[in-house]
Amino acid sequence: MIVIIGASGGVGKFLYEELKNNYLNVIGTCYKNTSNSELVQMDITKINEVEFFFKSLPDTKDFILINCSGKTYNSFAHKSNLVDWADVINTNLIGTFNCIRFALTIMRNNNSGCIINFGSVAAKRPTPGISAYAASKAALWGLSNSISKENASLNISINTINLGYSELGMIKEVPKAFLDNLINEIPRKALCGKNDILETVNYLIKCRYLTGSEIDLSGGLI
Repeated sequence: MIVIIGASGGVGKFLYEELKNNYLNVIGTCYKNTSNSELVQMDITKINEVEFFFKSLPDTKDFILINCSGKTYNSFAHKSNLVDWADVINTNLIGTFNCIRFALTIMRNNNSGCIINFGSVAAKRPTPGISAYAASKAALWGLSNSISKENASLNISINTINLGYSELGMIKEVPKAFLDNLINEIPRKALCGKNDILETVNYLIKCRYLTGSEIDLSGGLI
């Protein structure tokens, strides 16, 4: 069984649609109601909602959790709204941990599991104004690394994909002039393709010996 947290847009939506073609049981969640009635609505910052969701999942011998949910907030630190800044941390880091926490109960009982977190190039190569987002994604690596040590002997892997600039998500809103400059900074001279993301996820699903690791899917940017 594969559970994709944040399957209503961007990377999460793409993976949900693609993985359904190859796996029998794929479940996706969303924060708000969407046109896709298959998705389960859940606020990952609310522990009671997360606990209820994971306890209601059907029994499975192998459980794969893919954490795609996240948000950003753009502001210089000295001008930032503290509530908005903290909300990014609560979603990207604490919310992701909430999902991992309850997924681990299932995985440890089964002596099997795979957790894939989506980090960001911003954790290692941040730009001005995204301190909350960069901090949340940097902390995600430390979280994953520590948890990998606790669960490796039970055949549970946890890894992070540090995604660079891709064809999915907010990149579509970038004006062409800025986009051309952005692509020129990438050594690969191209945005990360959808299939590159999918193939990286499939690799981590299949290669369970790999755990506590980061994959910088950035075209050489980091």
